[in-house]
Amino acid sequence: MTKRLAVFVLLFIVHCTLSIAQAADSLRAVALNPVVITGTGTYHRADNSPVAVRVITAEELQNAHVTSLQEALSRLTTHVTTHTNGMGTFINFNGISDDYIVILENGRRVSGDDRWDRFNMANVKRIEVFSGAASALYGSDAIAGVINIITDDTKSTVAALSDTKFMSHGRLSQDVSVDVNHGPFSSHTAYAHRQADGWQVNPYQAFQEGDAEVLKLTGRPMSAAYASDNLSQKLEWRFDDRWSVYLRGSYYDYLTDRPQSATYFTQKKSGDDYKYTERRAYTYDLHHQSYLYGGGARWTPDNRTHVYLDVYSDNFASKYDYWQTADKEAYDETRKRTHYVSETLRGIFRLAPWNKLSAGAELVQQSLSSHSDQIDFETTATYNVFAQDELQIVGGLEAVAGLRYTYNDHFGSALTPNVGLFYHTGHFRFRASYAGGYRTPTLSQLFATDQAKTTARYTINNTQLDPEKNHFFNLNAEYSNSWMSLSVSGFLNKIRDMINYRTMTPAEIDADQHLSQLRDEGWTTIRQRDNIDRATLRGISAQLKLLLPYGLTLSGGYTFTDSEAATTATSPSGSETKTPVDKSVRHVGSVALTWDRQWKNYHLNVNLNGHMQGRRYSSTYGYADAYSQWDLTTTHAIALRHFTLEPGLGVENLLNKRDTAPWNSNFSTINPGRSLVVSLRMKY
Repeated sequence: MTKRLAVFVLLFIVHCTLSIAQAADSLRAVALNPVVITGTGTYHRADNSPVAVRVITAEELQNAHVTSLQEALSRLTTHVTTHTNGMGTFINFNGISDDYIVILENGRRVSGDDRWDRFNMANVKRIEVFSGAASALYGSDAIAGVINIITDDTKSTVAALSDTKFMSHGRLSQDVSVDVNHGPFSSHTAYAHRQADGWQVNPYQAFQEGDAEVLKLTGRPMSAAYASDNLSQKLEWRFDDRWSVYLRGSYYDYLTDRPQSATYFTQKKSGDDYKYTERRAYTYDLHHQSYLYGGGARWTPDNRTHVYLDVYSDNFASKYDYWQTADKEAYDETRKRTHYVSETLRGIFRLAPWNKLSAGAELVQQSLSSHSDQIDFETTATYNVFAQDELQIVGGLEAVAGLRYTYNDHFGSALTPNVGLFYHTGHFRFRASYAGGYRTPTLSQLFATDQAKTTARYTINNTQLDPEKNHFFNLNAEYSNSWMSLSVSGFLNKIRDMINYRTMTPAEIDADQHLSQLRDEGWTTIRQRDNIDRATLRGISAQLKLLLPYGLTLSGGYTFTDSEAATTATSPSGSETKTPVDKSVRHVGSVALTWDRQWKNYHLNVNLNGHMQGRRYSSTYGYADAYSQWDLTTTHAIALRHFTLEPGLGVENLLNKRDTAPWNSNFSTINPGRSLVVSLRMKY
C-alpha cells in the first residue's frame, strides 16, 4: 500500500509539473515574449529584437491599478524616478531629466509641457521602454531613451470600457473608451479625467536664525489640487488589404486649484534681529490646454512592402488664470503658445528573407510665442532623412545599422548613427550597440528672457547655442525559457555641450552697454544659457521575471547609475567642480508578486508591488532621503455573457511612508500616506 501511494503521488507530481509547463508555454508568448516595435521601428518578438526593449503589459498596468504614465514607469520599471517641487513634477530617466527622452504614442511623437499626462491608461495595450540614444530613428531629444505607448484599438464590432479609481484626498481617475467596427470603417474614442485635492504633510516652512531653526506656518500645499480632461478620437477606413487612411484628433485641458487664502513668510535680517513678513502665496491658477489634429495612410502592395504617411499638428497653450481681488476683476493671461507640426513618410521593405530596410523622410516645424519670456514669435524647421537596415548575417548572428541626416535652419547639418550586433543561440541572447544622440536647443532656450524681481536676477537670451550631443554604448545578455526571463544590461552615456545657466562676469558686463544698463537698473545677477556642462553616466540594470506554479508570478528589477556632471563655467576658486548629475539616483529597485486564480466565471488577482530608491541628489538642496513604497491591490473579474465586471480593492503605501520635511524641501516622496484604493472596471 505504501509503494502504491508513493507511485500515485509521484505520478500526480509529474502530471502537475507537465500541466504547469504546458500552461507556462502558453503564457510565455504573452508574459515573457511580447511583440515590440520601438527599438528598430519594425515588429519583433521581444527575445528576437536586435535591441533590448523593456515591455510593461496591459495586465501589469491593470494589476497594479496605475492611473498615469508617470506612476506606471516609476512603479513598474527601475529606469524612472520622479521629483516634485513648487514648479511641478519632473521625470528622471537613467540619471538624466526627461528633456532627453522622446515619448511616442503608437510611434508618433507627443510634444507639449504636459506630454506625460495625455494618456488614457485603461486603453493602453503595452508600454515599450527603450534605454539608449535613438536619434537615428526618432530624431532630436532621443539622447537617453524612448518610451512608446501602444494603445489597444479592439477589432470587436462594438466594445466599451469604463475604468474608475478612487483614493484619499479626492483623487479620482476615470477612463472611458468606445470602439465601433463596421465593415471597412472603425471608430475609436477615448476619454480620461483626473482630479485631486491638494494636501500637506508638514504645514511649516523652515528658516535659519544662526544655528537655530525657526518654523512658520504656510498655506502652500505639497501637492496642489487640479483637474484634467483628455478626449481623443480616431477614424479609420480600410478600403482593401492594401490601402487604409485615418483621421485623428484630441483635446486636453488641465487646471490647478490653488488655495486663494494661502500665505507664506519671507525673512529679513536687521542687525541681530530677524523680521518675518507674511505674504499672499498665489494670485492665479495655472491653465494648460492642448489640441491635436492629423491623419495618415498605409499602403501595403504586398507582404514585402509597407509604406506609412503621418501628418499631425500639436498645439499647446499655457495661461495664468488670475483671481478677482479688491482692486481688479478676474482675467486670464496667455503665458506661452507652442505649435509642433510633423510630416513623416516612411517605408519598411523586405529586400530579401535576410534583409529588412526601414527608410523615410520627416519635416518638423515648431513655433513659440511667450509673454512671460518676452518672445513675440519665433520658428524653427528641421528636415530629416533616415534609413536603418536589419541584416541576418549567418545563423543566429544579426546586425542593425542606421543613419539620420538632419538639417536645422538654426544649426545646420548633423549626422546621427547607430549600429548593433545581436546573437542568439538556444535560450541565450547577446546584444551590443552604439548610438549617437542629438538634441537641438529649444526655442525657449534660444530666445527666452526672464526677470526674477524677488531675487534681482535677469536672464538674457542666447541665440548662439550649439546642439547637445552624446555617445551611448550598451551591452545586454539575456536568458529565457518557458518559465523565466533574465536580462542584464550595462551602459555608458557620455553627453557633451549640455545647456545650463552661466552667470556673466563683471568684465563681460562692463564690455556690453545693454548689460551695464541692466546692472545700473538694480539687477544684481545677470546670466544666460550656454553650452557649459557635460555628463558621464555609467550603469547596470537587471530584470527578472518568473512564472511560478499555483498562479504565482514574481518579477523584479534593479538599476545602478553612477553619474558625474562637470561644468566649464568659471567657479570662484577657478577650479572645475564635479558632482552627480542633478536629480540623479544611484540605486533603484522594484519587486512585484502576483497571484492569479480562476473559478469558473470568477478570476482573482492579488498584486504586491514595491518600489525602492536611494538618495536623490539636487544641486540646489542637496540629497533627498532614500525611501520605499509598497502597494497591495486585488482585482476580482466576473465574466458575464457580454460584460466583464472587475471591482478592485487595495491599499496604497502600506507602510505609510511620508516625507515630513518642511515645505520647499527636497522631498523624497510627496505621497500623502496610506490610502484605501477602490476601483471598478467594466468591459462590454
